[in-house]
Amino acid sequence: MSLQSLGDAFLDELRDVLSAEKQLLKALPKMAKAASSEDLRSALEQHLEETKGQVERLEQVFESLDQKPRAKKCDAMAGILEEGASILEEDATPEVLDALIIAAAQKVEHYEIATYGTLCAWAEALEYKPALKLLKATMAEEETADKNLSILSETINELALAPAEVEADE
Repeated sequence: MSLQSLGDAFLDELRDVLSAEKQLLKALPKMAKAASSEDLRSALEQHLEETKGQVERLEQVFESLDQKPRAKKCDAMAGILEEGASILEEDATPEVLDALIIAAAQKVEHYEIATYGTLCAWAEALEYKPALKLLKATMAEEETADKNLSILSETINELALAPAEVEADE
């Protein structure tokens, strides 16, 4: 695709983030299954449902622009998810693994927040009002997911510290 205008770049980035969200649909169930914390598992499963809605919302953005929703492989998300998958193979206590899963999930959220922030700015500049409304809704969900993971990490990080503290005391 030739990128000759901000509109072209917007469509290209939309295709990229559609791929990112679809990749995440495959990764989230694996992360949830590996979590030992019920709260973490529940948060990941909830975000899986939100992600399904985000894919639908992206398809609506394409429709609002009279474009077919077509994904373009998002190499960045593939890399982040590959790193996250390798975490699931680590020889770690359940509590430490949960802390690692949160770290991996927050990397995903931060990438998505950056991407949706850019798309919102571009949609506003291009005066794509219906697209902007849809993208802002997704942005809010991503920010909430990140905040929820930060809250969960407070408890999970404490649990992950416990074995190291026991060993240090001995």
